[in-house]
Amino acid sequence: MKTLLKKGFNQLDSLFSKVFTPAWNPMYQLGALAFFYFWVVAVTGVYLFIFFETSISGAYSSIEQITVGQWYLGGVMRSFHRYASAAMGITVTLHLLREFALDRYSGPRWFSWVSGIPLLWLLFASAIGGYWLVWDQQAQYIAVLTAEWFDWLPIMVDPMASNFLNESTLSDRFFSLLVFLHIGIPLALLLGMFIHIKRVTAARSNPAKGLAAGTLLALLAISLWQPALSQAPANLDVAVTKVGLDWIFLNPYPLINSWGPGQTWALLVGLSTLLTVLPWLPSRRPKQTPVAMVYPPDCNGCGWCLADCPYEAISMKEHDYKPGHKQSVVDPDLCVSCGICAGACPSSSPFRHVDELTTGISIPGLHIKELLSLTETKLRELDVGVPRIMLYGCDHGSVVEGMQSNNVATISMPCSALVPPAFVDYVLRQDLAEGVLISGCCEGDCYHRLGNTWMDQRFAMERMPMLRTRVPRERVRLRWLGAQGTRELGRELIDFQQQLAENSADVDLLQLQEVGND
Repeated sequence: MKTLLKKGFNQLDSLFSKVFTPAWNPMYQLGALAFFYFWVVAVTGVYLFIFFETSISGAYSSIEQITVGQWYLGGVMRSFHRYASAAMGITVTLHLLREFALDRYSGPRWFSWVSGIPLLWLLFASAIGGYWLVWDQQAQYIAVLTAEWFDWLPIMVDPMASNFLNESTLSDRFFSLLVFLHIGIPLALLLGMFIHIKRVTAARSNPAKGLAAGTLLALLAISLWQPALSQAPANLDVAVTKVGLDWIFLNPYPLINSWGPGQTWALLVGLSTLLTVLPWLPSRRPKQTPVAMVYPPDCNGCGWCLADCPYEAISMKEHDYKPGHKQSVVDPDLCVSCGICAGACPSSSPFRHVDELTTGISIPGLHIKELLSLTETKLRELDVGVPRIMLYGCDHGSVVEGMQSNNVATISMPCSALVPPAFVDYVLRQDLAEGVLISGCCEGDCYHRLGNTWMDQRFAMERMPMLRTRVPRERVRLRWLGAQGTRELGRELIDFQQQLAENSADVDLLQLQEVGND
């Protein structure tokens, strides 16, 4: 199932990147979109609350007045409130499924995954409370079923269903309680959302501006085309047996009606429990390599690894050997062996005057000196006389192993950001290759959160360590195409080879002209 989900999401990612561009791809910003929809719901909810009457007789009529009497503003606000809630439910569901499909729920990611489970219950409770406030036939139907559902629990002292026997048993205080819950539960949801992203470095809680503007326009269009309307008013003296339900948030109610309260509780609680323990269940994922190791003699306490670690697995302490200096410390419970820290370390430069390349921090599975040795070995095996390319890839991005050839050397690693910019300089200056191509996860969707972002900034000289200005940029390419972009990377590789060949021919021609002039 996970393989099918991953394949499906890869296809959706590719489609939306073509339609919206990677920077505006909604699949890469599902969590940020959920935050955005929450704020839309909150703002429109405040407006609706101003005109809402918290009484049995006034609830339905006040909603109708907002919808019909103020259709140009109140009606649009209600529709925005309704459709933004539905959109939040959809994005949260897709976010959960996508993180599961891409194996982003275990290891140090467990906290974000587990803290998201109670948010599902709060989200559904918030939405269902909103349906109750309309107090139409749909609200009556779910109110009665909800009461029966909770009455099944042994903790209930007084039956909730007794409040819905007929019109005379329901009081205005019921709506005051509903309003209180419909404000309090979303506030708890918002707090939980910020706790959910607490351990995510540089977490995105706002979507791209263009995507946000497009979303608002889409909500406006659907609000005008299909405004949210109430069903007939509720009447507890008449039993409601059949209503149209919203299948985004009200999908448990047909189960309550057909299976009964006990089986529905068992299903939902069981599913929530399974999701909670999922990060610790055995899986077929490759075993995680040992965590990053710090080498105190080569650590100068610059803090670049601290700034770049996406998992907050690195901190600083007093240096073991250098008084007055700091030294990096790795938390083994948070490190995922991505290697981004090794790529950030200034000691990871092959230009250092040392007998053997050492570094301040590296991952045991692919030490910097091993990466350099592997790079040199593979490049020296290539044919001379044709443009040679060093292709560095990411284990979670485009598959590069099959692109090895007589003029292309490939190395795949946990994250492309493991490659220090100095390696690119070294490969080109030592004439080991004519070009370097670095590929990885899609733009804005790095498996390790920030790997491709840091690489872009390093090569643009916006982040340390930087790719020096002396490196000819036409001989270097960064391409973030993801696993779904393997074929496109192959075409990119051919195009790069042709460009390098043309540049080489231009240089040869220029040299001949200079000789002729002499």
